[in-house]
Amino acid sequence: MKVKRFFAADMRQAMKLVRDELGADASIIANRRVAGGVELTAALDYEAPRLTTPTPGLDSELKKTQERIVAARAELEVGEMASHDQPLVNRQLFGDSMRHAARQGSVEARDLLDRLIQEPVEPAATSARPAAAEAAPAQSGDDAGLSAMRAELAGLREMLESQLGGMAWGQLNQHKPKQAGLWRRLTQMGLPAEVSQDLLRQVSDVTEPRQAWRMLLAYLAHRVPVLREEPLDAGGVIALVGPTGAGKTTTLGKLAARYVLKHGSQHVALVTMDTYRIGAHEQLRTLGRILNVPVKVVDEKQDLNDVLADFAGKRLVLIDTAGLQANDPYLRGQLDTLARQGHRVRNLLVLAATSQHRVMKAAYHTYKACGLSGCILTKIDEAATLGESLGLAMEQGLPVAYLADGQRIPDDISRAVGHQLVSRAVSMAGNDAPADQTMADVFAGMMHTQRAS
Repeated sequence: MKVKRFFAADMRQAMKLVRDELGADASIIANRRVAGGVELTAALDYEAPRLTTPTPGLDSELKKTQERIVAARAELEVGEMASHDQPLVNRQLFGDSMRHAARQGSVEARDLLDRLIQEPVEPAATSARPAAAEAAPAQSGDDAGLSAMRAELAGLREMLESQLGGMAWGQLNQHKPKQAGLWRRLTQMGLPAEVSQDLLRQVSDVTEPRQAWRMLLAYLAHRVPVLREEPLDAGGVIALVGPTGAGKTTTLGKLAARYVLKHGSQHVALVTMDTYRIGAHEQLRTLGRILNVPVKVVDEKQDLNDVLADFAGKRLVLIDTAGLQANDPYLRGQLDTLARQGHRVRNLLVLAATSQHRVMKAAYHTYKACGLSGCILTKIDEAATLGESLGLAMEQGLPVAYLADGQRIPDDISRAVGHQLVSRAVSMAGNDAPADQTMADVFAGMMHTQRAS
């Protein structure tokens, strides 16, 4: 028997390491959460020890669970027919696709896992392959043991989702290769799976791949929200908010310089609410001296209302803010101050295109408290893909106002236009198509999202 431990950031990556090293016949004999990820212990030619204390009720339920999982896998591999002329896999791609693949034949297994997590049970052990995991032994009433049981059952769920995701992608790739190819290209652009699924529904009846791809890009360009009117031309008070490091101050400098070159310096003023960083307001004062525009700081001596009253005669006032952690009380107060201004101030969320989709989504939910009018995407020149940013804009209905793709002031900023954004996203995607395992992880992630919701 060959036994080896594997460490990875999540269960899917750990399972991939096991498959690559030991093959598909390896058994998972233990799994646990560790700092930085998960730890799997896998073995070849492993025989599970018999229970010293039999638990017939739990054993029979686990056995039924395994049988249902095997049945679900067989059903996916065979691909039953939904009608005389339309295979089931068509429904798995469009409409309730992932929900059907995740639940068909295994919904009772998921219900069982939920009950096991919620109700204390006697410890049990069984051989665990990719579709089953061994329950951690624990004494009755031992909180630590129950926590370990819950962790292992959560790992079982994750492994089940990974396996079903791989099977669903394999069926799609086999029965609908054209749609699978389109999905692969959308994933290559960085678009979230849910957005890709919605777009593919629009071209489900198009059989010619090139025509379907052109139609997909046209739908995408139409769906990406953009601000029709340039905020600078509209004037008023504009505040830039966003996480630290997103490029708010640099972007504010580009916007100010852009306005000065077009309308002159006498009609614009700069304000900073960032008294948190040492010397932050000095950076803005330096910019003000270069552009010959006034700069004021919002602090304990004068609040935002007082500063805006002083600049009431200016056509454009640009406000810089501090980027802080979401739970920072100073940030909460800053967002509340902006929210109290109502429509008097338009808040633009500054997001770095180099961030992960979930990071940008978390930033949106943090800063939407002040009321967002749109967003500015920065660091385009450093990003690998643009799809994550566009996906967030579409999911949240957040119009894109500007793109910033460099450090030069004011050159490296431009207005956002739908078809130009899509063209940029396609050119940034490159030619390296995602591997099958990556696509299987995408499908598994969709199953996890649907289960969580």
